[in-house]
Amino acid sequence: MAVAARPGSKLPPGANRILFVKNLSYNITGDDLYDLFGRYGGIRQIRIGNEAKTKGTAFVVFDDVMDAKNGLEHLNGFHLQERYIVVLYHMPAKQEAAAKADIERREKELEELKRKHNIGDES
Repeated sequence: MAVAARPGSKLPPGANRILFVKNLSYNITGDDLYDLFGRYGGIRQIRIGNEAKTKGTAFVVFDDVMDAKNGLEHLNGFHLQERYIVVLYHMPAKQEAAAKADIERREKELEELKRKHNIGDES
């Protein structure tokens, strides 16, 4: 989806309307995040991580990319509930590449373990 930039404003590479927020308090609520991020524009959705690997993180989806940019610029490093939050643009391509590299690493480890313990692939 192409986004027309407003006059006088420039978007950095990778900017989009989805922000990834980390270092959140485990006690944070959706209302807390709506109140904070809503100051910078319309919010379409907020998803808070609730599993072991995702606790302390959230995705904030703005209606407009410029509102997301404004929110990121103002809230990265913001002190919230005794923590300094980290706000980044969501970059799924980088996450997919990291996940793919992790899968390849795990597959190599599995092959080494199979070789070490003389376990063959049975069909």
